Amino acid sequence: MAVYTDVSDEDMTAFIADYGIGDLVSAKGIAEGVENSNYLIRTTQDTYILTLYEKRVKREDLPFFIGLMNHLAEKGIPCPRPIEMPDGTALRELNGRPAAVTSFLEGMWTRRIRREHCAQLGTALAGFHKAGADFAMTRRNALTIGDWRPLFELSEERAGEVHDDMAALIRDELDFLEANWPDDLPVGVCHADLFPDNVFFIGDRLSGVIDFYFACTDYLAYDVATCMNAWCFERDRSFNVTKARAFLSNYSADRELTSAEYDALPVLARGSALRFLLTRLYDWLNCPPGALVRPHDPMEYFDKLRFHRTVRDPAAYGLDRP
Repeated sequence: MAVYTDVSDEDMTAFIADYGIGDLVSAKGIAEGVENSNYLIRTTQDTYILTLYEKRVKREDLPFFIGLMNHLAEKGIPCPRPIEMPDGTALRELNGRPAAVTSFLEGMWTRRIRREHCAQLGTALAGFHKAGADFAMTRRNALTIGDWRPLFELSEERAGEVHDDMAALIRDELDFLEANWPDDLPVGVCHADLFPDNVFFIGDRLSGVIDFYFACTDYLAYDVATCMNAWCFERDRSFNVTKARAFLSNYSADRELTSAEYDALPVLARGSALRFLLTRLYDWLNCPPGALVRPHDPMEYFDKLRFHRTVRDPAAYGLDRP
């Protein structure tokens, strides 16, 4: 269960009362998510989400996340809007943790991804990138090319516990990516973690995008590659080019990829796959016994990375050259 910091009824009631959003009716911990403590809050006026930011989220990054959500909401992107106190404060502290209340989005994330979901995701991601173009704040991606080798060194000695070829493949991939990572692609605000559980649908209509706590300033096409990895593989880890074509085509219809971005997609997809392989590998090897949060299996992204290593032409992803 993703509630790392317990909050007493008395503290919760007092905290919510300060917002002027009605009296607290109920507060229920949300089991999904692995980074922060989240509560579903119901008051006499409406429903909200309370987030307590845990140790993996740096305090100095929180103004960027809060500001980005406000900016995107004002641009019409369906995302949570931070709720402000009467004095305009949105970021506070509760039980020793930074905390914020945001609006509640209706919808559910889909467990069975279809082509239609991927198509809507493409449109939504392009809209997100365009809406973020005039967001004034920036944040370095803390999990990009220069961070991967140090992260791997934390797990290298034990990588063989997951797969015999794990360490060798990662070392080879790091060498390749460090030599071939692009340096001249369009940059902007990226979500950087737009997995299916961070996108809500009502029926087949995309209704919301959540969890901005990996958002950063990076190559926009890297965000595209991350979504392709998260949405366009089947449960048996085979690549579904039909889903990829729907996603990429709808994205390009609203924000056309440049020729340089198109050409870089295989390298970016490999880099994104390696990034999630490395964080999952570390979490898998360092999960304490009896932990309530089960880490994601790193083998999923090991297999996705092996697929991308076979791609020689971006056309393999189903999109024609711009």
